[in-house]
Amino acid sequence: MRANVKLRILPTPDEGMRVLAAHAPQAEAFAERSLEKMRPGLHWMYRARRRVATAGVAVIAVWIFLHVTFGANGMVVYRQKRAEYWSLQRETGDLQKENDRYTQQIKKLQDSPATIEKEAREQLHYARHGEVVYVVPNPPSAQAPTADTARK
Repeated sequence: MRANVKLRILPTPDEGMRVLAAHAPQAEAFAERSLEKMRPGLHWMYRARRRVATAGVAVIAVWIFLHVTFGANGMVVYRQKRAEYWSLQRETGDLQKENDRYTQQIKKLQDSPATIEKEAREQLHYARHGEVVYVVPNPPSAQAPTADTARK
């Protein structure tokens, strides 16, 4: 068994009320002193409540403006994405036109003997029996003057 066990006996409600009533004047005096110390600050807060509220609303408005303009999905990003979208749309249109042109060229090469003959003559330099093909050589490329040439 435990020899040093302390039991705490709770006061009855009547005893608690008596203690509270006995200390009530001291508590009231403390509350009055505290209220007198805080009164200038409370008075200033009451007078400045509109200014503080206006400043708070202004800060929130500026923050919302900056977030809408420069945020992750703000106007700056939106304009960049829109410009990129239209650029990709133009590129897609150009690629679709090029694809259509190649498709038409493939159909002509599959169906038209005249187109096949034209391509064979131009690209492969084929000729019919008895024809002579003249090929023009590529012009020489212009070279930049070397550094050790004299300049006038």
